[in-house]
Amino acid sequence: MQSTTSMNPPATTGRTRPSWLRPGTLWFAFDLLVPTALIYVVLWAGFSLYLALLASAGLSAVTALVSYRRGSGGQRFAPYMLAMALAGLAIALVTGSDRFLLAKESVLTTIVGSWFLVSIWQERPLTYRFTKPLLEGRRGFPDTSWEALWEREPRFRRTWRVSSTMWAVATFADAALRVVMAYILPVAAVPALQTGLMIATVLLMQPVTWIYYARAGLWRMLWEAQSSRP
Repeated sequence: MQSTTSMNPPATTGRTRPSWLRPGTLWFAFDLLVPTALIYVVLWAGFSLYLALLASAGLSAVTALVSYRRGSGGQRFAPYMLAMALAGLAIALVTGSDRFLLAKESVLTTIVGSWFLVSIWQERPLTYRFTKPLLEGRRGFPDTSWEALWEREPRFRRTWRVSSTMWAVATFADAALRVVMAYILPVAAVPALQTGLMIATVLLMQPVTWIYYARAGLWRMLWEAQSSRP
């Protein structure tokens, strides 16, 4: 989701870099895992959970800002990530008990879920905005104009609205589970488990969404649109 290939790549020795070693993938892993690791480093150093969460949120904001300033094609979602990171930093400034500090992490997840839900009534649903630049015209997918199909095919529009609703529901469930974790599980385990929950939510929703796309006929619509072109 992060990296793209230049139109005129430099000559190579014939060996292809594994996808998980591409800069965008490594940057995503850094932005996901290092802020969580920082929480435990700060706690290990003897500082409070509040300072640990604040340092983690600050690091996420800095890395999102760097992604935004890079402005490369592989960072096309950097403005969205920067907005989320800055919102997370603002939320981290709120103080309270350790349990409350961990529970308020669900606020950002709720914001994301609301973003998915509200986008259903906007010009383009959020899943459409994120998926279109990743798949349209790429190898193995139909060379079909998604915008043209959006304008003339109600089923195509409905597919993206339903998938955005699915992601909204999943994200709200993720937020609710974060609150449960914060007030039931050992405090020291919660940051890592909340990060794991986010990864699990994304990994679960990916195949669920693709199965829905297949059952809704999305791929068939794309291929049929390509074959019907003059």
